[in-house]
Amino acid sequence: MTTTPLDALDFDGEPFDVLAWSLALEPATSPATPATGSAVAAVRDTTAPAPAASSLPATVRAAAAGPPADAISALLHEVRSELVTAHLSAMDVQTALQRRALASLRRDEQLTRTDTEIAPASPTWAEQSFAVMVDYAPATGLAVSAAPGHPVVSELPPPATTMNAFKFLARTPITALNGTDLAALGRGEVAAVFGPAYDQEGVNPDIRLTEGTHADLTEVLELAGREGPWARGRLRAIGRVDGPDPVTAATELTWQAAQVFAVRAGLQLCLAGARFQAGEPFEVTVSAPLTGPVELVADVVQIDLLPRPWIRVNAEIRCAGKVVARVHGLTVEVVEEPGLPIGPEVGGEIPRFLGRRNVFGQRALLGEFHMTHSARGDLGIALGPEFSAYAGRRATRMPNHGLQLCDRVMAVDGRRGQLDAGSSHTEYDSPADSWYYLESADASMPNVVYMETSLQSALLLGYFLGATLTSPTEDFSLRNLDGSATVLREVDLRDKTIQQTSRLTDTTVLLGVVLQTFSYELSVDGEPFYAGQSLFGFFNAPALANQNGLDNGELVPTWLDSQEQRPAVRVIDVAARRAAGTGMPCAVGHLAMLDRIETVDGAGTYGLGYLRATRPVAADDWFFSYHFYLDPVMPGSLGVEAVIQAMQEWTVDSGLAAELVAPEFVLPVGVSLSWRYRGQILASDELMTLEVHIKSVERRPGRIRVIADASVWKPTMRIYELIDVAVELRDVGARPW
Repeated sequence: MTTTPLDALDFDGEPFDVLAWSLALEPATSPATPATGSAVAAVRDTTAPAPAASSLPATVRAAAAGPPADAISALLHEVRSELVTAHLSAMDVQTALQRRALASLRRDEQLTRTDTEIAPASPTWAEQSFAVMVDYAPATGLAVSAAPGHPVVSELPPPATTMNAFKFLARTPITALNGTDLAALGRGEVAAVFGPAYDQEGVNPDIRLTEGTHADLTEVLELAGREGPWARGRLRAIGRVDGPDPVTAATELTWQAAQVFAVRAGLQLCLAGARFQAGEPFEVTVSAPLTGPVELVADVVQIDLLPRPWIRVNAEIRCAGKVVARVHGLTVEVVEEPGLPIGPEVGGEIPRFLGRRNVFGQRALLGEFHMTHSARGDLGIALGPEFSAYAGRRATRMPNHGLQLCDRVMAVDGRRGQLDAGSSHTEYDSPADSWYYLESADASMPNVVYMETSLQSALLLGYFLGATLTSPTEDFSLRNLDGSATVLREVDLRDKTIQQTSRLTDTTVLLGVVLQTFSYELSVDGEPFYAGQSLFGFFNAPALANQNGLDNGELVPTWLDSQEQRPAVRVIDVAARRAAGTGMPCAVGHLAMLDRIETVDGAGTYGLGYLRATRPVAADDWFFSYHFYLDPVMPGSLGVEAVIQAMQEWTVDSGLAAELVAPEFVLPVGVSLSWRYRGQILASDELMTLEVHIKSVERRPGRIRVIADASVWKPTMRIYELIDVAVELRDVGARPW
């Protein structure tokens, strides 16, 4: 290889005046008066041209646009402009000569190579991270801006539990998409791909898959709702990269994956007139070239409906089996067009179709978006502007996440402020993978959910009609006081839509208290399966603190503690049976209310058996964060559930279950359970105690039914009384009771 020395190019003239650059960087000043402005303009008309704008850095060019402040400055500006122009021209000449010399060197070097010389290796890729911002508009698509060397740090949440896992808003059997499906999503044909449950009557034309400029998904291999490291969902797909920018390509693929998952989850069903919107900055790491066919795995990190529906994903992109890019924290939001109403107006009036339909194709007044706001968001969005004043206050709210058991309001017959009567039709979708099916000992839905879904639909009616608006400055807490309910028929409710009908029958307004009585009925497939009535109270803080329990403030001991001579007690070790995982199913997870039960055979009020159990109470017990926001209290229905679990364990321990071939627990049909609550379990209470008095054991072919009365205590008083609480063992295939 020969080397040719480069000719030196000397610049003959005055040294470069750096002040020309500093002047350009000075901020332009506005003329003090119109006369001053005119003088400056006149001077600039006679000056030599300034340096070409393209010759200066962008930040300098923007600053250089301002005129000098006076005639002397203008003259200096002219001189310096001449010098800058001359200097830049010399630099251009020198650059051209150097490029020519280098090209000559490369030609000479190539001529001296032999045929056996190896061509230069491809450049080695060094992994690099970029902070990325995305701007999206339906009309223009995705615009990607990236800054290298600026990692974005985002806090990762813990994995979802069975209780707070996101519930998809619509059901579909579709778990994979081909190219035709993706093209249909690109045209906004969501219902054509995922089914009629996603139909919104054309109110969301801008909800469509974005077309990439550098890359596109070509096939979705898997859409799973509870998979991935955060147990919130995973999408596996195949894509193709055709553009030269790897950061944009990785962003477009991940954006499309997030859009597909968001649409499958039903986020767009929350709003009408909705569009996608990019969220906060995220990070893209590129470690190798992206080109041709690629594989993508996107894991859902977070997904929620508040304050507007949104999803955040991490993605890994592979080419030929090797990871070539990672995307961390890309967020896609679903928002309404500015100015569109998204909830009830004053008086609870629904201004327009808000985009949600039920599985039967009927329009809903309010949907999951509003129910979620009623639980832990903006009550003004959920119920109307009259409720906006409750922001940040202890106010009546729906339970949240897995304990939120009312999804949609289909109809309301009544006017806000008229509290003497009214009715509503609401719905709840019960997915087969719900936490209570997985964790209950029952063959179907446990009693706690029967009670909660019916009571929540009733309290929502009273609240919507304005029970607390009778004293809008008060902070009311909602408490159930008493009621009765009956199972009308056995039914498996997995993947069913429960239709709830609630009727307000009476309202009494007192000082600091509003009392309301409701009747309700639950139906599925057009037939009722559960009915009851209940009394609710809305209490201000002084009234709530004045609860005296069931015994006028006295601490009445349990039956066992009141015996002069303590009888022999047998212990049922529920925790050991749960850990063993054999035999009859046992409540687990969130529904595991008891670990140990004391039993006295042939004892109690009715001489058929007595059960006593305690449960420690701690401030971090799961139910306090779900029931209610800013007003934590254990649901009374969980106290009832604990009594039922004690009775179920007794039927196993006493040998009743062994009388059947393949027994399973079901809710007894035709037995009216009655309850009275005169207090609640709070986070400050350290212990819950319950006792059960067995009052009957009945047998029919393939079935055994146990009925009892029970009570529940907090440390200072007896607070629950249950009459005719029942459990039933059923052989598979047994005739109805």
